[in-house]
Amino acid sequence: MKQLKLPAVFMRGGTSNAVVFNQKDLPADRALWDEIFLAAIGSPDPNGRQLDGMGGGVSSLSKVCVVGPPTRPDADIDYTFAQVQVKEAKVDYGANCGNMSSAMGPFAVDEGLVRVSGREALVRIHNTNTKKIIHALFSLDDGLAAVDGDLAIPGVSGTGSPVKLEFRDPGGATTGKLLPTGNAVDVLDVPGVGKIRASLVDAANATVWINAKDIGLTGTELPEQLDADAIVMQKLSAIRIAGSVAMGIAANADEAAKKKSIPFIGFVSPVQDAKLLSGETISAGDIDLTGRVISNGQTHRALPLTVSLCMAVAARIEGSVVNEVLRKGGDAEAPIRIGMPSGILTVAATVKRGDGGWHAEQGAFYRTQRRMFEGQVLVRASRVPGLVACSA
Repeated sequence: MKQLKLPAVFMRGGTSNAVVFNQKDLPADRALWDEIFLAAIGSPDPNGRQLDGMGGGVSSLSKVCVVGPPTRPDADIDYTFAQVQVKEAKVDYGANCGNMSSAMGPFAVDEGLVRVSGREALVRIHNTNTKKIIHALFSLDDGLAAVDGDLAIPGVSGTGSPVKLEFRDPGGATTGKLLPTGNAVDVLDVPGVGKIRASLVDAANATVWINAKDIGLTGTELPEQLDADAIVMQKLSAIRIAGSVAMGIAANADEAAKKKSIPFIGFVSPVQDAKLLSGETISAGDIDLTGRVISNGQTHRALPLTVSLCMAVAARIEGSVVNEVLRKGGDAEAPIRIGMPSGILTVAATVKRGDGGWHAEQGAFYRTQRRMFEGQVLVRASRVPGLVACSA
């Protein structure tokens, strides 16, 4: 059977890659999208390599984005993120990708979806997964999104033109509440693990935060070491599942286990010297806390931006697990420097406490992006029978 051709762009956003579609080039029937995305990315692949598609075998390289006209008056575009599972025939729309968010404004400008002029562009992005607004500010080069620049980000070689992302009112992106249980810290009774102190925070993406020492870790372990430790990964999975139920994301443990993308789970520790993936060492004096994040059963080499924003918000909530390990300073709104496997990530978060409890006003950081390939992605017609039938 022949192959089908769909217009698409392959882009890097921050430390992620994705196939990006203009919504007009996809079928109106969204029930067909999963078939297309799985075929384009090369999932499911029991070998975990996605060699028959555009994916890269890890969660940060197994993504699809769709950009179309806005459905809200305070936005210029709608952006839908799809996390494609590597080994399973499953597409998850439960969370946003902060890294790929940095590429959505440039994509919209380069595609002519948003009209701009001058030296800079501001694109207001409505992320349909979380129902949140993101402002992307970036430079222009002859009317297109600029690529060359001096910004270097951990996990990406070279430099690029900065994209400033501002997440407006990021609290409650998944559950509707910044603190779904109302508590800065909860004690989870986790089967096979025991009682674990955790901060269940929902900002940009819902995340379960624990202290590394509570599961016998130093907090500086590198991804390969963690991924190879079946006992630790099993503990983290069980804690994530318990946190999901406590946050109301899933009704029970079985349902939580099936929702692999959300919530994320991360562990934090105080400032300390640590080896990087590059072999270099970061100094405790250059960071404000240390963090690691796991999603879809894999440890991230460079932290997801939405989860990093969640970490920064949690760090400003007094009494949280993250706040407990944060290096305290005089400025409560100063950017927070997070030590991670690929280097240091700086995130700013404004969090206030009022009569109604804690409120996250905004979070911001800088990324780079690049359009790397544009044309048509080819998918086997046999993989997308629904689209073939629709087109017949």
